[in-house]
Amino acid sequence: MLSRSEPVHVSVVMPVHNALPYLDEAVGSILRQSYSDFEFVIYDDGSTDGSTQRLREWAALDKRIQLIEGERNLGPALSSNFVIEQASGDLIARMDADDISHSDRISRELEVLERNPNAGLVGSLFAIIDSRGHRLRDPELWRVKRHTWFAPFAHGSIMFRRDLFDAIGGYREQAEFWEDQDLVLRMAVRSDILVIPEELYEYRQSPVSTRATSAQERVERAVDLMYRCMRRLDKGRGYDDLLDRRGDRKLDPRVFISLGSIQLWSGGRPRLLGRLLRRGKLGFDLRTASAICWTALASTSPSALRTLLSLVHRMRSEDVGASGSTAPIVWKAAERPPIAAISGSQHDR
Repeated sequence: MLSRSEPVHVSVVMPVHNALPYLDEAVGSILRQSYSDFEFVIYDDGSTDGSTQRLREWAALDKRIQLIEGERNLGPALSSNFVIEQASGDLIARMDADDISHSDRISRELEVLERNPNAGLVGSLFAIIDSRGHRLRDPELWRVKRHTWFAPFAHGSIMFRRDLFDAIGGYREQAEFWEDQDLVLRMAVRSDILVIPEELYEYRQSPVSTRATSAQERVERAVDLMYRCMRRLDKGRGYDDLLDRRGDRKLDPRVFISLGSIQLWSGGRPRLLGRLLRRGKLGFDLRTASAICWTALASTSPSALRTLLSLVHRMRSEDVGASGSTAPIVWKAAERPPIAAISGSQHDR
C-alpha cells in the first residue's frame, strides 16, 4: 500500500493501458473535482504508446497522484485489483482512462455513501461520447427501471466501500472483459447498490478500449461466457462452475452485437456478419434473427443503424419520462431469480 503522512477517506484509482489520446481529459477531470481531498492512484499497465511518459508529467504536477509503472500487461481484471491494493482509502472511486468525470461526481457519490450506510456501491447515469468527444447519446433513465442483470451505470463511474470489495475477493480474472458486471452482481448479494439518476460521467466509445484492442477470439469467448452466466442466473442458478470451463463451442449471437457496438459507436463499420455465420450458435429464434439483421445493417449502412438505435433509445427514455429527482435509486437486478443465486451466497451444484 502507498505511504501517506495522513490517511485518506477516498482513493481514486485508474488502470491505464495505451490510452494516450484521452489521458489528459481523463486525468484532468479528476484533478478538477470539487471535492479535492483524495489520493489518485494510477497504475500504468505496461503501456507502449507513450502513456507512461505523459503520466509521469502529470504526477510531477500534482502531489495527489501516485503513479505505479508496470513492466508487463496484467489485463483488465488483474490491473484493477492491483491498483486498488495500492490505494489507502476506505472508499474507492473507479476511473477509466478514456472517459470524463464531471466536476462534482466525487462529492456527490461520497455524500450518497455517507448518508446510506447500507449501500456498498454507487454509480451514476452517463452520456456516451465518441473518440472526438462528440455526444452520441444522452443519459438513459430507462436503464435504471428495467429488470436485468446488467447494471445501468458505467464501470468508471462507480464508488464503493473497500471492505465490501475485499470481502467478495475483488475482480475475478475468469470474468475478464465483464469483470465489472461480475463484481457488481456479487456486491449486490451483500449490500444495496445505488444509482444517482443524473449524468455525472461521460463514457467514451473509442477504438482504444480494452475490448477493441485485445485479441478478437479471446474477447469473443469472454463475452460468450458472460451471456452463458447470465442465462444461468435466469434459471435461478449460480455460475461459478462455468468460469473455469474452456473449449471450442459456438458463440451466443449477441456476442457479435456487443462487440460490434464498440466499432459502430466509434464511427466505424462493423463487418461481423460472416464471422457471426461461421462462429455463432444460430437457430430459428429471435436472438439469431436480431443478430443477423444487426450485423448485416452495420456492415452495409452503419449510419442508418446508429440513427435507428438512437431513435429506439430516445423512445424508451420518453416512455419513462424525467424523474425530476436527483435522489439515489436502489438498483435491483432481475427480480427473478433471487439474487442469492450469485456467487458469494449460493453455489451452483
